[in-house]
Amino acid sequence: MKIAVLGAGVIGVSSAWYLRATGHEVVVVERGPGPALETSFANGGQISASYAMPWANPHAPLQVLKWLGREDAPLLFRLRADPAQWRWGARFLIECLPARTRLNIAAILRLALYSRNQLQALRAATGIEYDHRTAGILHFYTEHAQLDVARADAVLLAEFGSDRVPKTPQEIIAIEPALAPLQARIVGGDYTPADESGDALLFSQRLAALCTACGVRFLYGRTIERFVAGAATIDGVHVRHADGRKETLHADAYVVALGSYSPLLLKQLGMRPLIYPVKGYSITIPITNSAAAPRVSLTDDAYKIVFSRLGQRLRVAGTAEFDGYNTALNEVRCKALLKRSAELFPDAGDFTRVERWTGLRPATPSNVPYVCATRYRNLFLNTGHGTLGWTMACGSGRLLADLVTEEKPDIDPSAYAITR
Repeated sequence: MKIAVLGAGVIGVSSAWYLRATGHEVVVVERGPGPALETSFANGGQISASYAMPWANPHAPLQVLKWLGREDAPLLFRLRADPAQWRWGARFLIECLPARTRLNIAAILRLALYSRNQLQALRAATGIEYDHRTAGILHFYTEHAQLDVARADAVLLAEFGSDRVPKTPQEIIAIEPALAPLQARIVGGDYTPADESGDALLFSQRLAALCTACGVRFLYGRTIERFVAGAATIDGVHVRHADGRKETLHADAYVVALGSYSPLLLKQLGMRPLIYPVKGYSITIPITNSAAAPRVSLTDDAYKIVFSRLGQRLRVAGTAEFDGYNTALNEVRCKALLKRSAELFPDAGDFTRVERWTGLRPATPSNVPYVCATRYRNLFLNTGHGTLGWTMACGSGRLLADLVTEEKPDIDPSAYAITR
């Protein structure tokens, strides 16, 4: 078949790779001038399969209430007269119920662990390089209440395959010596040695190059406007070129991998996936003193911030802001990331040459993405991965390819289906 993948972020490029590997003719349509220039551009860098705890959990509602009104809060709701936001929020509260949380953990971990294995297999087969590190992820806590919650979560996650290993403050410093100045304040932590980190942008660019070498075509500078829909199939997609020219593209099957913008396109078909844009922030600090910079990817639970070393750069990412499709960079939130980085690693890098970034992450209330067929027999979804797009990219691409080719997937796909 000829398959059109709509979107060239890490999810779209991964989809193209696995679809091409099954023998299909693949074309990728992207409004930007290259791959991964939006959501995948400067994320936190973690392949955090074993930390895939959904935002919606029994602890979340009270925590969100505590953060209300704080401009630098890790999770900030800006309430809008937006039915989609209220609909999303109502479902989020339902997903916080213990039974729902348990189901979502199982679905998230299943796909995340599968994806990590697929990424490792792809790397072994192609030799792709993307400033990756296979030193694991270290999660540290500075409050006993946080640690107690984490220990209880770890027991639940372990039932579904997570390999979190509890660590004492002394063991944490042995794994990551750059945290030594903080040792007196660390009360404990956990470590997942099989987790990884790497640059999602670099991965996407280099995987796109490998795709091109295998015959995949990338059509950049084309904004997707709407589908041409029949009663049971998609017959084409209207696109607009950067110079204003319009064109209708045709394929045998179509894959929507447009991240936060997926529901805007699908709305035209009467489909209402529960995806809402969540703005995330990151800063990238040039490393000038390797010994003072972390070598293991870190998660600072108190501030909900992640640190990943990408070559001679330190990527610091965190915060979630519900503010519709507003992509304006909030300096207060960037300064919070910068301040915490300087507190923990003051001698690691040049804090006068920091790159600031923000991007929209396509979040579902459950944190479970849509990787599925639809009521149109040639239309498929691979979207809604929230903060775990990089973690789940390869597994989602492989699962999507199996669904398109009607092969039996390695994992049960039912949890990732759209119901409306």
